Amino acid sequence: MSGAADKMEWSGRIVAVQPRIRLMRSFDQRSHSYLGYVLRIEGTIGEEPGEFLIAIGKAAHEKHRFRAGMEARGLAVPVPDPRLETAEFYRTSGVEILKDAVDAPPGGPPFHGLPPDLDTYRGRGHRRLDSRTYETRCSTCMWGCRMPVEMIIDQWNPSRKRYRFETFCYGPKSCSFYRAGVTRKVPGRSGMSYKEEDWVDEEATLHRGPDD
Repeated sequence: MSGAADKMEWSGRIVAVQPRIRLMRSFDQRSHSYLGYVLRIEGTIGEEPGEFLIAIGKAAHEKHRFRAGMEARGLAVPVPDPRLETAEFYRTSGVEILKDAVDAPPGGPPFHGLPPDLDTYRGRGHRRLDSRTYETRCSTCMWGCRMPVEMIIDQWNPSRKRYRFETFCYGPKSCSFYRAGVTRKVPGRSGMSYKEEDWVDEEATLHRGPDD
């Protein structure tokens, strides 16, 4: 387990806040773990300048109400298994807000307002989002999410796992940036695979109108 000596100082400007969600897949079954949020920061971690991702918990977001444009600092630990986290650093502590965001967020897309609580994300449901579209247009949007995915290949032997990342959109269906991309396949035992068809996304967001 990482100790206090492993903690690194970070500081910088927040350029994006997105939900921190982990996805578990087992053939045609899936479940989500809503863990907190991920801050995309332009600044310095340790003595290294650049852009980096910091994972924070639900309580920290409730306290500080992070959004793009804020300046902050704190301590964090490198993640032990990068297959299970989008962020590079986690176990964040000692957070201080150095400067609040002063400008009103643009109407979007991408949307840079105050991200909602995790129950709101869960209730909205998501649609798959093309990975290239995410990288070029949606990586700073509060409705975008890049999830680490843990796949159980054989339910009779749960130790057989594979890992990857998938991108999703929780935002308005009418967003002009949105592109679904190709359907996703989940590997199974004996060379089988499950194809997640469009109806899965449609069902997950059926309760929302085009601008919701």
